[in-house]
Amino acid sequence: MRLAAISDIHGNLPALEAVLADIAAHDVERIVNLGDILSGPLWGAATAERLMALGLPTIAGNHERQLLTLPRERMSASDAHTAAELQPRHREWLASLPPTLALSDEVFCCHGTPASDLVYFLETPVSGFDGVGRGANGVRAATPLEATARAGAALHGVPHGLILCGHSHVPRLLQLADGRLIVNPGSVGLQGFDDDHVHRHVIETGAPHARYALMERGPAGWSVTLRAVAYDWEAAARRADQEQRPDWADALRSGFVGRLEGAAPTHTQAATR
Repeated sequence: MRLAAISDIHGNLPALEAVLADIAAHDVERIVNLGDILSGPLWGAATAERLMALGLPTIAGNHERQLLTLPRERMSASDAHTAAELQPRHREWLASLPPTLALSDEVFCCHGTPASDLVYFLETPVSGFDGVGRGANGVRAATPLEATARAGAALHGVPHGLILCGHSHVPRLLQLADGRLIVNPGSVGLQGFDDDHVHRHVIETGAPHARYALMERGPAGWSVTLRAVAYDWEAAARRADQEQRPDWADALRSGFVGRLEGAAPTHTQAATR
């Protein structure tokens, strides 16, 4: 099986189109979408239309849940922007998406972890954030023990179990001691953000390229390629500037956090996105 995983598109339609074109050049059998699909100041409704037509196996992330359940006054700025442009058909599609998905006997999909759409799987926020400086971003890679606990019973006992996750926007893979492989393909649409869930922290991938993962099952197990795809990120950044989101514009242009999120609500993990 040759599989592509995309995640955290956040309404960035040019990035999605570039990733889909790249995937098309790699003879992929299936594409799975790991959630956080529309939320942001970019092209939410248009992205929904594109993906609805494709009919990919898709799960809901925390933003899908928030868009459908939170009152507008409690939404983050990104969710509120998207909520205003969604049509009933878009909401019906979002409501149909499951929180997790067994893609096959060997492949399990979740957004955050199997138990939570708000918890990072392969990263752990830590105290000590002291600004947007390199090396002081308040988040570290998860330990194998942490990741094993978060995996729980998902594919436990499956010799070459592949668990796909998103949410943190960080392309990363980790093999557990029991053989399960956890892969985060990174974010298609947003390469940097600040957040304060658990502890204040910053996520930065260091380049504006759209990210996704290619996986191929061979006799010895899964081979994984983390892809970084060039696209017109300046157009996306201009869109964010037009929508009064300079924090998004900075991250879209560079993959680094420049200006921080302003006065958006912080009641949910995704308040800054």
